[in-house]
Amino acid sequence: MLEKRLIAMAGACLLAFAVVVCALAAVSTNPAYAAAAVQQSSTSVVLSEGRGNIYDCGFLPLTGTVSERYALIEPGRTSYHTLFEAIPAELRTQFYASIQRGSPFLMPVTGAAAARAQYTFEKPVRYQPMPIAQHLIGYLGASGHGVSGVEYAFDDLLTGGSTLTEVRCAMNARGGFIESDAPYLVESPGTGAGVMLTLDSSIQRACEAVGIEMVDKGCIVVLDAPTGRVRASVSLPLYDPENVAASIARQDTSLVNRALSAYNVGSVFKPLLAAAALEQGISAQETYECTGSIEVGGHVYRCAYGRGHGTVDMKTALEQSCNCYFVQLAQKLGAGRLYQMGLDFGFGTPIALYKDFQSAAGRLPSLSVLASPGQLALLGFGQGKLTDTPLHFARCVAAIAGGGVYCSPDLTGKATAKPRRVMQAGHAKTLLAYMRTVVAAGTGSGADYRGRSAGKTATAQSGRYVQGREVLNTYFAGVYPFDHPRYAIVVMRENGTSGAADCCPVFRRIVSKLP
Repeated sequence: MLEKRLIAMAGACLLAFAVVVCALAAVSTNPAYAAAAVQQSSTSVVLSEGRGNIYDCGFLPLTGTVSERYALIEPGRTSYHTLFEAIPAELRTQFYASIQRGSPFLMPVTGAAAARAQYTFEKPVRYQPMPIAQHLIGYLGASGHGVSGVEYAFDDLLTGGSTLTEVRCAMNARGGFIESDAPYLVESPGTGAGVMLTLDSSIQRACEAVGIEMVDKGCIVVLDAPTGRVRASVSLPLYDPENVAASIARQDTSLVNRALSAYNVGSVFKPLLAAAALEQGISAQETYECTGSIEVGGHVYRCAYGRGHGTVDMKTALEQSCNCYFVQLAQKLGAGRLYQMGLDFGFGTPIALYKDFQSAAGRLPSLSVLASPGQLALLGFGQGKLTDTPLHFARCVAAIAGGGVYCSPDLTGKATAKPRRVMQAGHAKTLLAYMRTVVAAGTGSGADYRGRSAGKTATAQSGRYVQGREVLNTYFAGVYPFDHPRYAIVVMRENGTSGAADCCPVFRRIVSKLP
């Protein structure tokens, strides 16, 4: 009986074994099961996040114009020994950490050693090798979302705007590639959304080149005078949006967008004071005897170097930048009229380039502050508590050039603020002619180009001292060509010596390159 039971059990085991073998054979030869197994062992690595591009006014792309060679790398010591020399030096620590994680990853490879990579792909690079307009465009964080500038302001629209590209690869149990299944690209179409700016890339590049050569710290702003559209905006020093950490480490404040930051204004404010006087009915021919100093409220205010200008009218006072003339003019106009003029021209209000993307507000002294004769005197030549951004002041100059019509600066060509008249057309024409004499025969002579430049110099005290020397912000705010105004331009330099020495030559170089 026992023998029969043993034979029966053996037969049952043999039958079960046969069933298992047959099942394994079926699984191993079934294409559907094989495909499922590969699917379970496959992984995807993002090559391109699919972010929409940013364009200039002529629809030339400002982002996504170049690509880099990236290798798909499997983890392990073999990859380390094979590709270490191909990895850029600044990424080698990251490379070493990545090969420890047990999953494939993408990394840029360069040089002759890049040929050792088994699988390579072209990855779009967000920013150009020589970045353009980086302070306006901004940069991305580690998550791939915008942190500053246009990248931040339009993040919702740009995210998913282009094709998302992934590298899909099959992996074996050891974390290596399955040789019979080469990695391949999988593309997911985006929304097609992008952002078109009013920037002109040729003007922007020209201003960047001049700025790099001639301005160590400051900014250049170029507006289309009739419309307020931003054609160029350069802040210096520049930074690399692909390596923001390096700029932070340098502590050179290169991430600050100086075109949108508020500074002490100085004498570029004088044409607006003159505008208020003309609107009030004060004659431009009315004269004043400048001795080089003027006393108001027990305090003495002086012209540059204490030099008297003699008998001056409005034209001569602008031409020679006579502080004393404008101090007495401010007293004559009174706080109420000057404050209202400041409001009309948009002082103390941020410029909204797009929703939350806006400039600093600057500061217009309140009526209570201007009730002090001393503060009113300081406002007369753009000093005291008055601050403004270079971008906004370019728009103020453009309003004079545009016949007295103020248009809010516009970066997208979809400005919602309506143009408004801030002074009579005849008065604006008079002031523009006076700004021409500033260049033709006055402090701004270094800005002249082909006899068609107009503008105003400034050397603004900041109240800050470095090694016993006061930091001066210097300017030239001008128009070109003055007879048919097309561009309004502001050049500003931090910690300069004078607007005439620092900024006029920069203005001249810029307009020589404009179309």
